[in-house]
Amino acid sequence: MTPNRLANETSPYLLQHAHNPVDWYPWGEEAFARARDEDKPIFLSVGYSACHWCHVMEHESFEDEETAALMNKHYVNVKVDREERPDVDEIYMNAVQMMTQQGGWPMSVFMTPDGKPFYGGTYFPPDSRYGRPGFRQVLMSVADFYKSKRSEVDRAIKGLMEGLDRIAKLPGNDAELDEDLISQAASTLAQSFDDRDGGFGSQPKFPNSMSLEVFLRNYAHTGQPEDLYRVTMTLERMAHGGVYDQLGGGFHRYSVDHKWLVPHFEKMLYDNALLAKIYFQAYQVTQEGLFLRIGTEILDYVTREMTSEAGGFFSTQDADTEGEEGLFYFWTPGEVTEVLGSEYADVFCEAYDIHDIGNFEGKSIPNLPVDLDTLSAQFGMPRGELDEILKAGREKLLAARAGRVAPGKDEKVQVSWNGLMMTAFALGYQVTGNRVWLDTALSASRFVMDHMTQSDGRLFHTYKD
Repeated sequence: MTPNRLANETSPYLLQHAHNPVDWYPWGEEAFARARDEDKPIFLSVGYSACHWCHVMEHESFEDEETAALMNKHYVNVKVDREERPDVDEIYMNAVQMMTQQGGWPMSVFMTPDGKPFYGGTYFPPDSRYGRPGFRQVLMSVADFYKSKRSEVDRAIKGLMEGLDRIAKLPGNDAELDEDLISQAASTLAQSFDDRDGGFGSQPKFPNSMSLEVFLRNYAHTGQPEDLYRVTMTLERMAHGGVYDQLGGGFHRYSVDHKWLVPHFEKMLYDNALLAKIYFQAYQVTQEGLFLRIGTEILDYVTREMTSEAGGFFSTQDADTEGEEGLFYFWTPGEVTEVLGSEYADVFCEAYDIHDIGNFEGKSIPNLPVDLDTLSAQFGMPRGELDEILKAGREKLLAARAGRVAPGKDEKVQVSWNGLMMTAFALGYQVTGNRVWLDTALSASRFVMDHMTQSDGRLFHTYKD
């Protein structure tokens, strides 16, 4: 198939769509000019390369010839990588949230030739299901609405633009910053804290590291033990859950359940930068070895899998391999036995919840639901011996997993996310004295200065090839 205009882009996400039958445009004046000339609405699709449901919608709709024909006939179609253009993403995500009271990716926005949104949503299935209208039905209904009910389109736009204007002009506050603001923020966040499983709200559950840092800072100022408890309990539950890659280190994007077991399997650089930081900070306060180990494993993962030869940090890893989300991370007892041998496989499988029945759709996501002191008593072995068996097992299974088809990787370098990860490596060096981590942070900073600095000293947002 002849590639579309996205073939000239550098974003891995846009390049994934370069051979769709959809007549995609990148964000830019060419698309808007055509929409104005032909008086067609614009269909804007925003996503990112590691997004599972973005892949699903591409396969179901954007690769489908019939759907693409409808899109090409009735719309000018624009694709945006949200990591490349967070400014565009933010504006239209605010609009979608006002329209639907929810948001997410892929984001689907219908707008006028001058970029004003009038209808939108997130993922649309090809046919009506999940309580969502089918995408082909939406395409036809919106096209008809735009042509025949322009006054109603204008009314919808007016309300949305007024709402976006209010968001853009949030009132300032001339009051001075003081430590009381931290306590006020901690008090507000505590109202949505999950006292049973840690974190905030119910499900899906995101590893909200910056909110945890508010609790930690408030504890440093006030000594209130409940603030420290909220941090340590959450970090422990996340570290033991399937949302953490128990073999390779690093956290997945979020958990679809309240107890951190089943993640959406993409891994994001910025999540892991912020989480490494909060784990190291928690270790500084508590001297709890688990927190040091998790922070260390995150940085080891980033060094091993997310760092370019030139020193910059890559952006994301996909959720999917071979067309299935999470396949890279699943295990069966038989697979564990094949790698570890029967002598240690039973211990490892019991510790990491790997059973024939599985814990997710007949498969097992490694997690640590059992108390290891109880497990050592169950198997009649000292705790130190159990820890060594599990550590050796993780290393052997990680080496075996390297032979599987690996998730795709977005090797785009983002200056903002690189800054976060430099901070994490520098803090890791501060906490441990590991000079390699300081050198890693310095190498990344040199990459940014050498490859992402403009002639006037300003920084580029992204770098790719």
